[in-house]
Amino acid sequence: MKASDVKKGNVVEYNGAVYQVRDIDRSSPQGRGGNVRFRFVMYSVPGGNKADASFDADDTLAEVELLRRQATYSYRDGEAFVFLDDEDYTPYMLDADVVGDDAGYIVDDLAGCHVQIIDDQPVGLQLPQTVAMEVVDTPPELKGGTATKRPKPAKLSTGLEIMVPEYIATGERVLVNTTSGEFSGRAD
Repeated sequence: MKASDVKKGNVVEYNGAVYQVRDIDRSSPQGRGGNVRFRFVMYSVPGGNKADASFDADDTLAEVELLRRQATYSYRDGEAFVFLDDEDYTPYMLDADVVGDDAGYIVDDLAGCHVQIIDDQPVGLQLPQTVAMEVVDTPPELKGGTATKRPKPAKLSTGLEIMVPEYIATGERVLVNTTSGEFSGRAD
C-alpha cells in the first residue's frame, strides 16, 4: 500500500520488522514542485519499541495480515486490560503501553472494540468511533449564556478531560469521538 493510504492502527512491515502505526504527521512543502511527506510514529509488534520514519506519498509499504476479533472490555488486571472475544469468549490481555492514550476511552463493558492479532498474540486495539461516558465534573451553566457557543471543560469518569457545550451538566452521559477526543453529542 502507498504511504498516503496508511491510517492509524494499520500494521506494516518496515526494515524487516512488523510495526503498528500510532500517529501520522503530514507535511506539504511550500512553493512549487514539493512532494507531500508523511512521518509515521510506529511501535514494533510485539515488543512496543518506538520507531519514527518518513515517507513520500508514493512510497510503498507492505501491509501485514492480521486477524481482527470483535471483543468487549471485561476488566483490568494490574496494568493490563482484558477483553473477551464476542464469539468464543477467549480472553485477550493487552498491556497498558499497547493501549496507550486509548485507555482514557475504555469504560466498563465497552463493546464494539476490535483486538488485532498476529500469530495468536494480541498486538493492538481499535476502539469504536464513539464512546458514551459520564461527566463527573463540569462548571455550571452561566445564565443567559445560551446565545453564544462557549465550550467549557468537563472531566469524564475515566479521568479524561474534554470541552463540552455549556448546556451539559455534571452527571450527564456524553458521546466522545475516540479519534479526535471531541464531544459528539449527548448519549442515551
